[in-house]
Amino acid sequence: MTEESLDPPSAEAVAVGTEQEEGVAAAEDGAEEAAKEEEAKKKGQKEESQKLAPPLNESRTASGGLENAKNDISPFSNFISTISQKQEDARSGSSPTQFVIADIKNAKELPYLGHDVRQKKHTSIDMLPAEMKVSAPPEPLLPVQAKTLKDFQEDIEKAKSSGDWKTVYDFYTKTFDSFPEVNAVFKKHSGTPLNSSEDCEIDAQFVNAVYDALLNAPQDVQKCVLKGIINGLLQEWKGSRTKDDLRAYFVLIQNPLFSNTSTFVIYAHLLRQIASLTEGDHQFLVRWLNKISQKRFKQAIDRLLQFISLRMFPAKPEELPPMEKCTWWIPSATKVLSLFNASNNLVSPPYIPYTDFYNSALDHIDLMEEYHNWQCGGNSHRFSFCQYPFIISIAAKKVIIQRDSEQQMINIARQSLVDKVSRRQKPDMNMLFLNVKVRRMHLVSDSLDELTRKRADLKKKLKVTFVGEAGLDMGGLTKEWFLLLIRQIFQPDYGMFTYHKDSHCHWFSSLNYDNYSEFRLVGALMGLAVYNSITLDIRFPPCCYKKLLSPPIVPCDQNTPVGIANVTIDDLCQVMPELAHGLNELLSYDGNVEEDFYSTFQVFQEEFGLIKSYSLKSGGDKIPVTNQNRKEYVQLYVDFLLNKSIYKQFAAFYYGFHSVCASYALMLLRPEEVEILVCGSPELDMHALQKHTQYDGYQKTDLTIRYFWEVVLEFPLDLQKKLLHFATGSDRVPVGGLADLNFKISKSEASTDWLPVAHTCFNQLCLPPYKTKKELKQKLTIGISNAEGFGLE
Repeated sequence: MTEESLDPPSAEAVAVGTEQEEGVAAAEDGAEEAAKEEEAKKKGQKEESQKLAPPLNESRTASGGLENAKNDISPFSNFISTISQKQEDARSGSSPTQFVIADIKNAKELPYLGHDVRQKKHTSIDMLPAEMKVSAPPEPLLPVQAKTLKDFQEDIEKAKSSGDWKTVYDFYTKTFDSFPEVNAVFKKHSGTPLNSSEDCEIDAQFVNAVYDALLNAPQDVQKCVLKGIINGLLQEWKGSRTKDDLRAYFVLIQNPLFSNTSTFVIYAHLLRQIASLTEGDHQFLVRWLNKISQKRFKQAIDRLLQFISLRMFPAKPEELPPMEKCTWWIPSATKVLSLFNASNNLVSPPYIPYTDFYNSALDHIDLMEEYHNWQCGGNSHRFSFCQYPFIISIAAKKVIIQRDSEQQMINIARQSLVDKVSRRQKPDMNMLFLNVKVRRMHLVSDSLDELTRKRADLKKKLKVTFVGEAGLDMGGLTKEWFLLLIRQIFQPDYGMFTYHKDSHCHWFSSLNYDNYSEFRLVGALMGLAVYNSITLDIRFPPCCYKKLLSPPIVPCDQNTPVGIANVTIDDLCQVMPELAHGLNELLSYDGNVEEDFYSTFQVFQEEFGLIKSYSLKSGGDKIPVTNQNRKEYVQLYVDFLLNKSIYKQFAAFYYGFHSVCASYALMLLRPEEVEILVCGSPELDMHALQKHTQYDGYQKTDLTIRYFWEVVLEFPLDLQKKLLHFATGSDRVPVGGLADLNFKISKSEASTDWLPVAHTCFNQLCLPPYKTKKELKQKLTIGISNAEGFGLE
């Protein structure tokens, strides 16, 4: 497809499409005449700022080219039907940073907006330097706008009481007519140059008041705002963007009218221009976006997600242009959404949960096609949502990982079959599986031997057999193997992991070992659990999963360090909160650190009854900790505890995990999402569990079952978690929710004097037919509160 070069509209052209209905055109004549008069008044002021402000095309009015969009703001539907702009010849000498709105009927694909995740993990905007290195663009002169927030609020009150909105209409018409006018109203005039990238110098309170009033204003006021935005977007810029251009984009992206499907054509062009800004300009916007209030930040994200969803699955397809005419809409919106995501990640804790960026509509598209498009990264113009993994929900990512795993399983099984046939050997069905045979009394050693010997089969479907026991593994034996093995390895007496009571999590023992193969076994177990959709009852701190993705793909060079993450004192707080508190006290101490603490750049650890010292830096035993270098000391101390002191242990664990889960799909995951895949989610919804529970020997209307759910739903959260742990072996929820548990309540023929019994490998609760609610509550509470040590079936 090519874009045709269009002649610019004349200076006197009105912003009405040539295909408008005559009645609508007549109704708008008065407003358009007023707009032309205002244009003449502003002309003198704009000529003065011409040298500093971006040059404006003489015609800043709309005259044909945007798609026809039906709307709920009825007079506006015909207004936007035929707006166009001039496309400069590609061979002209204009700056490459010039932006135009293209005629959608002849639009090109939007240039590739993201960075290949395979090469750069995620879009580079996700990780910004601490200090901006972008020079501030020039500050142009602005038209004079004397109206204050108080004046505007008084005008709104008068309009509401009198019904005369002319003053308010004139204000909105003038304010949104161009980028300079937007700045004239909302820019703070402090009289000092702007040197900080953190402050956009926009009066947020004024912007909020103007937009709040706009939602309740008459339709002709809303229409004039949209009309003005089109004027601003149609201007042809020459030269680099100015700071005021970025301020205008910052204000316009917050416009609540873009929630309406009828405005999507205009919204799309705004998003396209923002997406096409330079990396430096994007960095300014990223720094500014988290200065928006949390509520409006979330609303802006919801508008972007809604725009993407309705473009993919329109409720009324006739309201939007055909998809083939606007293929750049979704890439533009996703790129702008990535700016909000980067801004959210700049603050700690994040402004909003990362899950608020998920678009559940993507769960219903062909995810593997997206994944394969991303894998074929040679064509950089091919858009894929996998380039922006923050928008893909954990449920969708699990589907990608599972299907990718299944494909790898099939490929390896097929290769095994081909090898057998090529050697003229009789094929055996067992060759299609990873068959693990273990003795209960030698569970860890047998498991280690089996996984070591069958390293080439780790990506096959897992089947477990307990030696000397009859049974066919239909999933129950596999789950039991995981549960027993994890429980034994994480016993404090086993020595591999240390349990920290304050943080309720395990961490790697820093003791030196002759053989680190058992850490590799634990890593492989975690990988097998993800690969085979098993939820493990493991309590690692979040920084463990951050280290597990450092890097997400195993480096080809075996000498490259792995599992080394950028850790902070906040990460240490998740493992050893008391020690982290002590280091924070050191950082905030008002006295003389060197004289009062008398510490050096040295740490001491007990190993087998002996105290060993380690220098945090060369000659650390002779370098005192002072007020000036205490930050460095704390950072080196944290790095030593979480990285260096356990490097060999964690490296073995890292290679074990990736020996099973080696996949580019891991690059789509955040550390928190890896934890959910391994351990499940901590968020319980017992109503969902009730809805999807199956029954054996009971009906859901039976009195005992009704009593059971009344009791469980009245339980506090800690008892609900104990119930889940009692029945399934883990108090965490799988990625698909409690509906994926296949939870079953079976009728027990035992006496009602007995406590309930659970078969954790089948997620089954055996419940005697208790006669009263009180009795059921008493027996159930005793059972789930004292389950430790009962053993697992």
